[in-house]
Amino acid sequence: MITAGHKLKNSRTTLRPASPSFAELFTPKLVTILREGYGGAALRADAMAGLTVAIVALPLSMALAIGSGLSPDKGLYAAIVGGFLISALGGSRFQIGGPAGAFIVLIASVVERHGHDGLVLATMMAGVIMAGIGFLRLGTYIKYIPFPVTVGFTAGIAVIIFATQLKELGGLELQAEPAALIPKLGAIAAAIHTIKPTTVALSLLAAALVLGLRRLRPKWPGFLIAIGTTALLTYLLQLDVATIGTRFGDVPRTLPAPQLPAFDLARMRAVLPDAIAIALLGAIESLLSAVIADGMTGRRHRSNCELVAQGTANIAAVAFGGMCVTGTIARTATNVRAGAHGPVSGMLHALYILLFMLVAAPLAVHIPLASLGAVLAIVAWNMAEKEELWALLRASWGDAVVVLATFLLTILVDITTAIAVGVTLGAFLFLHRMTEAVAVETGQRVVAEDVADTAGAPRSAYDPHGLNGDVVVYRISGAFFFGATAAVSGVLDRIGEHPKVFVLDFSDVPLVDSTAAKALEGFVRKLKHSGTRVYFAGASKAVRRTLLIAGLRRPLVRYASTVDDAILNWRSASNGSNGD
Repeated sequence: MITAGHKLKNSRTTLRPASPSFAELFTPKLVTILREGYGGAALRADAMAGLTVAIVALPLSMALAIGSGLSPDKGLYAAIVGGFLISALGGSRFQIGGPAGAFIVLIASVVERHGHDGLVLATMMAGVIMAGIGFLRLGTYIKYIPFPVTVGFTAGIAVIIFATQLKELGGLELQAEPAALIPKLGAIAAAIHTIKPTTVALSLLAAALVLGLRRLRPKWPGFLIAIGTTALLTYLLQLDVATIGTRFGDVPRTLPAPQLPAFDLARMRAVLPDAIAIALLGAIESLLSAVIADGMTGRRHRSNCELVAQGTANIAAVAFGGMCVTGTIARTATNVRAGAHGPVSGMLHALYILLFMLVAAPLAVHIPLASLGAVLAIVAWNMAEKEELWALLRASWGDAVVVLATFLLTILVDITTAIAVGVTLGAFLFLHRMTEAVAVETGQRVVAEDVADTAGAPRSAYDPHGLNGDVVVYRISGAFFFGATAAVSGVLDRIGEHPKVFVLDFSDVPLVDSTAAKALEGFVRKLKHSGTRVYFAGASKAVRRTLLIAGLRRPLVRYASTVDDAILNWRSASNGSNGD
């Protein structure tokens, strides 16, 4: 017997908003801004915000490229081409794209194993993967990466970035610097006697300028001032330190012509794991940055459109001689704080960097690598989310295991393994917590009570003997899935004498999977064999469908909208009435 009220409840639960159209999902925010009307005031706001971001991005782009084992011009190319396309095609109003610290470890590893051509091929493949994820509308699933995983690998990357800069900070002379952390630290320790006091002094000066300006004049471009000051001192005093010019030669003044790398099936297969890692990391970083921008502005980004833009930008960036790009949290936040109106600010930021290349590239040769190393050391310190890491370590043993495993695997193995293991551990932790949350109310819990179990308004448990032993009512609370099957089945199997009627209340069960449904089928068959009449009450449409597919239908089991309806139906049947 299904009541009208129950039908209304089901009709409400099955209502779904209309799916967004292709145009709504993939129209760039630039088009949205232009449709709204774009005037002179908005252009002025974007021009100033773009200039502010370019001043921050200029030294960072070169530093990040050098930290990745590449020449500084590759960072500039990536910021220009990748940054322009991410803003022009992306699904966020305020996203600023370019080289990111999160890629340093991965890029250095790929270059060491496959060379620069291998990096270009892997990045292009990653771009195709990211665009594919976007077009398949899978971008929303990136949010299921557990927070402890992102904190763990970000902290691990920060440690490795800092370790990679020890050579530049001290002016050490290394014949070969391994990419792996432990061998790297061993090589640095062996070369400690080659440390140069002048280089150390420049490093400390650059760091002091950045940190001092951040405290005293937070709106001033600390990175650019620190690098400009140390470059001027190096040139005027003719200091014997490594510079961009002595290490890499002149910085080009124009963009190179686009070209594709040589590739074949074997080479593509070799770099495929790296391509997947670049795609996954780029997607996580860009969507995380877009979410932060949304939180700062109250806007909403289009995640799938953003991934398509990220994929396109990565392909174009390396085709023009650049490196991997993604959405950058610090530069995006700077863009928002600088008063940006929309994506035009990000496009202008890329054009400002191009203008610098055309006009001031010869001056870059005097920039000491020690000051760029100091910049990256500060970036690494800011990347490590220390408060969040400490909070997770104290939150619970599960979160601590996930964040520590991800952190250690990042610094000792590689980021791909770290993310895979972290996500797997996070999934098992979630299943464990979901299992603990499932209860069968028969006067006892499936698992021991904790604070979370007793929070909120108290609910009376069903008394198995509340109806003179003729009727037994059990209520399951929580998701009844494979992880909780053993615990729930154990409670049900402990029923003593089989009653005349057994009612299982599903009103607090949001989902049932096939494993749980099959376990219930075996339990119900045992009850039916002993002559017990079985009712399932309060099952939602989705839960009922799963149960029916598993074979839980008449005459094995009957369905009712509520426990009272089930008992009423049984009494009617006992009195000779027809109905169910």
